[in-house]
Amino acid sequence: MTKEVEIVCPPGQHEDEAVIKRLAAAALNMQPQKVSAVKILKRSIDARGRKVVYRMMVQVFISEDYVPQSYTVNYPNVQFGRPVIIVGAGPAGIFAALQCIESGLKPVILERGKDVKQRRRDLANINKQGLVNPESNYCFGEGGAGTYSDGKLYTRSTKRGDVNQVLKAFVAHGADEDILIDARPHIGTNKLPQIITAMRETILDAGGEFLFDAKVTALLVEFGKIKGIKLASGEKMTADAVILATGHSARDVFEMLHHQNILIEAKPFALGVRIEHPQEIIDQAQYHCEVRDPALPPSYYNLVEQVEDRGVFSFCMCPGGIIAPCATEANEIVVNGWSPSKRNNPFANSGTVVQINMEDVAGNDSDPFKMLNFQHEVERAAFKAGGGNLVAPGQRMVDFVQGRLSNDLPVNSYLPGTKSTELKEVLPGWIHKRLQKALPAFGKKMKGYYTNEAILVGVESRTSSPVKIPRDKETLQHPQVSGLFPCGEGAGYAGGIISAAIDGVNCALAALKILK
Repeated sequence: MTKEVEIVCPPGQHEDEAVIKRLAAAALNMQPQKVSAVKILKRSIDARGRKVVYRMMVQVFISEDYVPQSYTVNYPNVQFGRPVIIVGAGPAGIFAALQCIESGLKPVILERGKDVKQRRRDLANINKQGLVNPESNYCFGEGGAGTYSDGKLYTRSTKRGDVNQVLKAFVAHGADEDILIDARPHIGTNKLPQIITAMRETILDAGGEFLFDAKVTALLVEFGKIKGIKLASGEKMTADAVILATGHSARDVFEMLHHQNILIEAKPFALGVRIEHPQEIIDQAQYHCEVRDPALPPSYYNLVEQVEDRGVFSFCMCPGGIIAPCATEANEIVVNGWSPSKRNNPFANSGTVVQINMEDVAGNDSDPFKMLNFQHEVERAAFKAGGGNLVAPGQRMVDFVQGRLSNDLPVNSYLPGTKSTELKEVLPGWIHKRLQKALPAFGKKMKGYYTNEAILVGVESRTSSPVKIPRDKETLQHPQVSGLFPCGEGAGYAGGIISAAIDGVNCALAALKILK
């Protein structure tokens, strides 16, 4: 017999099985010896009171043994199955491939960048020399932007598909089982490369194909139906289904579609800065302490404020993380954040952005590149303000709000370096003004947040794609090209690892329907 019960556990004892058994037995008004085993179903930190505790939903086994679940999957061999071309090896592309295999289809993944091992060299060149390889960087390469963007698996996209299916696939390929129970699951950038490599090996072992340095330059379309793709090498590959999962930074893909008269549309997104504090300031505010209990993880925050009828909000918060340079071409500055699995760096950073609507940007709304061009202009302005070599413009928080140049900048995690700049030179006035008003308001919500110990680094501009590739709500196919499945963040249908992975699964299932 089993029962489920919620228990509250002090930090430091939340992984002690004997303590959990005792608390579960007490909650069920029974003797501890009657509890043969416990399984944690969900776990979260409750910092609302003066004492921070863990809240856990526990499955209690009463006079019954608990058999640990296996998460390995026996994939069929699809070497001779019908091919599905998948353009892009980010979360959407990889999970589309895994679902194709489960469905008996042969995935052929085409990735413009390099595998995770080779990709590291290009990332080192970005951080140490300010050199951006337009085909291999923080956004392009095996695993996509997800490989080097923290590995946060928290999502609100629970209605789009089976979140647990995605989490279990990560566990099957090497992720810690804690991601199945934590309220805000996180893998860590240091662990993701090995997991992504294991997924590639699964795909290859099952008879799928995985090609690197394979940049798609054209879609092959006949009479409104997809027939395959053409690579930069000139090689052509045929298939009756193509899943386009190229990510939010593949601007040349949008240009390719537009050149081929395949409909794309401009879309709203958000833009701002990345803000970094010493992690201890965030811990003190969120945990109500002078020094964080070592049994608690570095704390996070989530802040939002309406300023002049526009949302200003924190985005992709990285406790114990670093700010990374995520440009995809020369002469632009783009910043993002990530954390290792232990989140043990001394800084906490978060994107802090303003929602941008179509009417905010000059130009014709029918121009599909209207928002993308705006995004690119701001990124080039940030590069110019930094002075080159991916040095980013920065400003202390209070100085930013009060409109003065910072005499110096705090030590921070952005490796290419920061230059003291008045960020009003980089940000459009209406974004700058809203951020100025939002930050003191955030400080009223979270003690210690509004401080000159924090640095604003510009610009956080790749929050989501500024272009949408339309698709039918039911078939998930492009309205003009049957067999073409726009997918994931780059197409405008996802906003993180989990939602992108779910969209990849959904597109693979949709492809199965037309290939039966």
